[in-house]
Amino acid sequence: MAAAGDGAVRVSPLEIALPISRIVWREMLNHCLTEQPFEACGLLSGRYGRVETLWRMVNMDRSPDSFSMDSRQIQQVFQIISNRGEQLVGIYHSHPTAPPYPSSEDIAYSSYTDVAYLILSLAGPKPALGCFHIKGMHALPRSFVLF
Repeated sequence: MAAAGDGAVRVSPLEIALPISRIVWREMLNHCLTEQPFEACGLLSGRYGRVETLWRMVNMDRSPDSFSMDSRQIQQVFQIISNRGEQLVGIYHSHPTAPPYPSSEDIAYSSYTDVAYLILSLAGPKPALGCFHIKGMHALPRSFVLF
């Protein structure tokens, strides 16, 4: 939170719980499960900071511990997102065998400081979702809520 010049407190959208539709949560879980043993990855878009649409992306690495997205596919999806009147609100990927926390590589390759980074871990008996705001070399936990 930051104090504004008029004395009002301004809350950054990144400090508010990220609303994720239950439909998107199920799509994300299904995508991550079907891509095992490799990491799944994708983009999340919506309006007013809400996650309403999931975009499955191809993991160019086809690896169990890393992912990368094709820049042409990203640009195509960005165009569709824009045409729908939505904005990019998040980027997700899975950790098939690791906890739902960003690795040093995840942090180093994060390019968007104004979106949420979601990591779905499949390492435990139940899937676990972590949500983060990555700024510089720091991953700050962010809460989320399903709607």
